[in-house]
Amino acid sequence: MDSLTQIVLGASVSEACLGKKLGNKAIIWGAIAGTIPDLDVFLKYFYDPITTTELHRGFSHSVVFFAIISPLLAWLAMQIHKRRSDISFKAWTWMFFLVTLTHALLDAHTTWGTQLFWPFEYRVTYKNIFVADPLYTLPFIILLIMAMFKKKTDPKRRKYNNWALIVSTSYMALTFAFKGVGYYQFSSALDERGIEYIEMDTKPTPLNSLLWNAHVETKDGFLVGYYSLLDSKEIKFQKKIPKNHHLLKPYENQEAVKQLKRIATNWYFIEQVNGQQLIFTDMRFGQFGFEEGDPFLWRYELNINDKGKVKVKRLNFSPQGKMGNLFGDLWSRIMGN
Repeated sequence: MDSLTQIVLGASVSEACLGKKLGNKAIIWGAIAGTIPDLDVFLKYFYDPITTTELHRGFSHSVVFFAIISPLLAWLAMQIHKRRSDISFKAWTWMFFLVTLTHALLDAHTTWGTQLFWPFEYRVTYKNIFVADPLYTLPFIILLIMAMFKKKTDPKRRKYNNWALIVSTSYMALTFAFKGVGYYQFSSALDERGIEYIEMDTKPTPLNSLLWNAHVETKDGFLVGYYSLLDSKEIKFQKKIPKNHHLLKPYENQEAVKQLKRIATNWYFIEQVNGQQLIFTDMRFGQFGFEEGDPFLWRYELNINDKGKVKVKRLNFSPQGKMGNLFGDLWSRIMGN
């Protein structure tokens, strides 16, 4: 999730653990600890862009990392709060562990997911919420701020913070229900058309949980469709996108190509620009828009030299003047077809 949401979640979890003793200092500690797993963004200064992408939400979002960092943060907190003999090392450690763990658990609900069980390569990802969702974050912030303005001994402080956790968690549970409805509608539409498919991947579109996107893998290509819970017409799938995976066959043993395939988890297609250049499109992060032909956000240029060596370059996405229309188009599509 976005940094603001992670700060709020960390602050709220810390408040639940130590708020009665520390008051707003618990919120500050939770806000700080809630951002620590995302410090893996600094990997970009040590690795190439492709490796940085692959490592994102890896070790720093794992139970192993939380078990290591939590006692270290607890030791630091005890050095700063030396006079607080009423808070044990165990209590500090447990608070930091819960804050960092819930950070990763929240990220697991997004498209990219988390490598929670590092060093195993498996990523935990539910794809039921967009990386930024105001309906999750705004009530959370409001209730947490209400708690902050109450004294640490005031019962209302705990009440407001508990409601912050309950409301946000309830909304998260609701997005699973919405995802289930979307999945059912997409699968029904495919069955009605007699379309055979291998796998289907569904996820919410930006900033909401009402409009859902489906990527459907068939034997030789991908279908893309959108469904809003407010739709009144049947689902339309865009023209099939050819996979063209065979174009990577001569280069599949090169590490750069292996990395791209691992990152995309099979949701990619290839376009041949000319004999010495291929375009690798990672579909998982969606299109810029909701119509057939709208560009996908994550694309890589594969340049092949005379010796067959592949050099990968991330293509920067340029909306070309469409940014101003995007939110209007999004709202219009959310409200139904």
